[in-house]
Amino acid sequence: MAPSAMTRWTTSLSEAQPVPYWLDDPGKPHPEPALTGAETCDLLVVGGGYSGLWTALIAKERDPQREVVLLEGREVGWAASGRNGGFCAASLTHGLANGLTRWPDEIRKLEELGARNLDEIEAAVARYSLDCDFERSGEIDVATEPHQAAELREWHEELQDRGLADGIEFLDADAVREQVDSPTFLAGLHDRRGVAMLHPAKLAWGLKRACLRLGVRVHEHTPALALKAYGAGMAVRTPYGSVRARKVALATNIFPNLVKRVRAYTVPVYDYALMTEPLTAEQLASVGWKNRQGLGDSANQFHYFRLSADNRILWGGYDAIYPYGGRVRAEYDDRPKTYAKLAGHFFTCFPQLEGVRFTHAWGGAIDTCSRFSAFFGTAHQGRVAYAAGYTGLGVGATRFGADVMLDLLAGEGTERTELEMVRKKPLPFPPEPFAWTGIALTKWSLARADAHGGRRNLWLKTMDKLGLGFDS
Repeated sequence: MAPSAMTRWTTSLSEAQPVPYWLDDPGKPHPEPALTGAETCDLLVVGGGYSGLWTALIAKERDPQREVVLLEGREVGWAASGRNGGFCAASLTHGLANGLTRWPDEIRKLEELGARNLDEIEAAVARYSLDCDFERSGEIDVATEPHQAAELREWHEELQDRGLADGIEFLDADAVREQVDSPTFLAGLHDRRGVAMLHPAKLAWGLKRACLRLGVRVHEHTPALALKAYGAGMAVRTPYGSVRARKVALATNIFPNLVKRVRAYTVPVYDYALMTEPLTAEQLASVGWKNRQGLGDSANQFHYFRLSADNRILWGGYDAIYPYGGRVRAEYDDRPKTYAKLAGHFFTCFPQLEGVRFTHAWGGAIDTCSRFSAFFGTAHQGRVAYAAGYTGLGVGATRFGADVMLDLLAGEGTERTELEMVRKKPLPFPPEPFAWTGIALTKWSLARADAHGGRRNLWLKTMDKLGLGFDS
């Protein structure tokens, strides 16, 4: 990158606030009081992100008389649920390609359940008046290199042959640029119905209000410190009190699971994003984007980008940073080196927007597992259930995971609990220094594949055979 270009692009970041755009909102609700003293309930939910909120809400929908308590260590939606890109996908498997590779015999059922889950999210948005800018606008995967364009065409043909291409259209260079105009776009795969765009923090806040309306007792600034059996149920200790519950649903994702054996299955990945100022009518016209789809490019190190309700562009991804030892620390949330890189990539994609400024730049940890999609399980003789490992696609899939946890806690055999995806776990990550070394080698290999026509080296081919990977 030439110094002049670097200076020009980084100037766009001069006034960017290092906070998530979505959370920088005067309408942010006040937190509920922390738990003090002892509580008892039928179901305790630990975690106030999407996973915990959907679990508490659906639990009350299934049984309005059930006493449900939700504990959140800080504030509802403050972490990954409030700072993500707002892509609410139907896919439960981190994309159709990953699902087809791992569960070919179940892929039709998984796709059906995922589509139904997204429909149910849309219905809940309407039923509870969740003011979260929900738009069922779809998504386009774009090719920015010739080999990616060929791969998208071949993939679309394979989906047609398998009868899995319903609602998915291949776009050549002219067709994709008619949708969104970038000189870097060579082709696209348009999923018309399988993704919705939304305001992630407003979804979390709306779910919290819906839970409170149904009678869920929510306590914020109340971390769960320890979990142990207590008679026929469970007990969770907090800083100023405790909760005794018949059943417990653990929805803490990247934060340390209270069932310690689960921790080896996830590692934190730090993901970063920028948000522009609102585009003028002229700037928006220069890009097109009349149908407001979400976009992602097809590289291994990929970007995701979309329009907000007030016509800002969110631009995120590419760098997936794993800190040695898998530590989750606030200082990792801000990474100017990555912001500068992302700004350069943004203006390469949209040179017609030169002069646009970024108002917000932020990052944070998400949980990934070696198969890129959620896993589930129980502990303490079925009195505790957990779900984790959503790997960046939890905006939609956490609602499905909530249903799975509630099925498991009820001891019910359902179409969800019978899935191999639910019954079996991914391979755990190795201890350090092997985890860091393996992830670093995988990242280097993925970058090398992007630079060499998508050709995967021996390390990646071996990881593919073992069903292992690293993604954001």
